Amino acid sequence: MKFAYESNRILVTLDKDFGELAIMKGLPHRGLIRLSGFRVSMISSAVEHLLQMYAADLKAGALITADPLRVRIRL
Repeated sequence: MKFAYESNRILVTLDKDFGELAIMKGLPHRGLIRLSGFRVSMISSAVEHLLQMYAADLKAGALITADPLRVRIRL
């Protein structure tokens, strides 16, 4: 998470602990995408879609949680 922040990168993860670190501990980030429930074969296209659709939100530091049926955004 620190490396992504310092490198000005969005962190993409399957692990909910990163979101908890950002929210509960207030650790800095440049945007975070957490995927849940995607088949491995779907992950690449899901990330590409999320990066395109929510670029402005991510630029503003959003935490995005996505599963195959819905997307939640926390600014």
